[in-house]
Amino acid sequence: MSLVPTELRAPLAVLGRDVQVPLADGAKVGYAALDYAASAPALQRVWDDVAAYAPYYGSVHRGAGYLSQLSTDLFEQSRRTVAEFLDLREGDQVVFTRATTDSLNLLAGAVPAGTRVFAFETEHHASLLPWAHAGLAVTYLRAPRSRAEAVAALDAALAAAPEGPKLLCVTGASNVTGELWPVAELTRTAHRHGARVVLDAAQLAPHHRVSVRELGVDWIAFSGHKIYAPFGAGVLAGRADWLDAAEPYLAGGGATRTVAREADGSVDVQWHTGPARHEAGSPNVIGAYAIASACRALTEAGWDALEAREQELVARLTAGLAEIPQVKVLNLFGAGSARVGVLSFVVEGWNSSHFSAALSAEYGIGVRDGLFCAHPLVRTLLGDEEVAPSECGAPEPSLPGERSLNAIRVSFGAGTPDEHVERFLTAVRELVTDGAAWTYRNEGGRCVAAVQVDRGRRAG
Repeated sequence: MSLVPTELRAPLAVLGRDVQVPLADGAKVGYAALDYAASAPALQRVWDDVAAYAPYYGSVHRGAGYLSQLSTDLFEQSRRTVAEFLDLREGDQVVFTRATTDSLNLLAGAVPAGTRVFAFETEHHASLLPWAHAGLAVTYLRAPRSRAEAVAALDAALAAAPEGPKLLCVTGASNVTGELWPVAELTRTAHRHGARVVLDAAQLAPHHRVSVRELGVDWIAFSGHKIYAPFGAGVLAGRADWLDAAEPYLAGGGATRTVAREADGSVDVQWHTGPARHEAGSPNVIGAYAIASACRALTEAGWDALEAREQELVARLTAGLAEIPQVKVLNLFGAGSARVGVLSFVVEGWNSSHFSAALSAEYGIGVRDGLFCAHPLVRTLLGDEEVAPSECGAPEPSLPGERSLNAIRVSFGAGTPDEHVERFLTAVRELVTDGAAWTYRNEGGRCVAAVQVDRGRRAG
């Protein structure tokens, strides 16, 4: 029995909900978008808000005209809306960026020299790689097999670390398994050792209420395209001191307070403090407004109802896959670990790219296959799993002497109809039981349907 009131059972309206896509046999079916972890569809509410603003578009901060003033007010109000959505502390700031990757690279450039960064090898590449790329010392922690083990591993690593500034980068929810990480406990441990914490909330913010004040993290990063806004904007929010002390992320207009030419021909620059310091150039006003609109829409929909409905879908999905012996769901913390609507798996006897292509070509279901920009984690989770050969092969080329490993990821959220999860489970059962109705070939790196096979099933 559903625990969510009937009037709140309906998914939020998103773009693309009525899109029809072609199947390999020429028929059309409503598209089942189950790749939210990569990019969630934009909320209809967000798109309508952006469309309503578009005629009033103007440059911000320095224009004297009405549209410029209106756009400036809207841009700064969007900043305040995001701050409220994240429950920031007094003195925290919101910097608009291009995405989570951009946010974490910005912070990597602002970290004081001599800082040692700590990150679990289970991180997405966006939070795993920027630190060493910026020339910082990084301690990579092995994949923990429980939340308690994660906290203990961090405690030991920080205790053994040399003196100096320290930073932990950690995800809120895995983009591979969907599992929730013990962010508050890790933050308390980090702070006890004098370390700061940045939270990669790309997969957490679209699914759960996030309070920076309650979690205690020092910074948080997320992307608009994960949280039901269009592509092109993201957020880095949190403490101001390291950001104000750092060189600007980009050099250019908007980041400068004054620029003067000296007698010797050099240029003297005084940079802004605050968000403007790292937002050089004409800012993405529409992107910022879209994020703010998504924040308002999720808040007004009610987090309790959104989370409860999603957990019903998660329970339905995990129970359905558990009934198929050939399916192995990938977990880091155990089969019963709490997760958002993100789940990865492999199917015995199938190459994952082949299986995903069949879901698309024969059922109109969009999932993702590969290593999900989290190569160390996926390879750890797959371990010694044998990867079945297929006419398509794996989408990720292996290194010399290394087997190709890949998995399938299904992900959903506030805009997902119940029917899409049910159709997915039906498709998995049929493919496992009966095989694909088509043979598949590799075409430009993509696995595509080639020749129909008479299986006497799924007619119509």
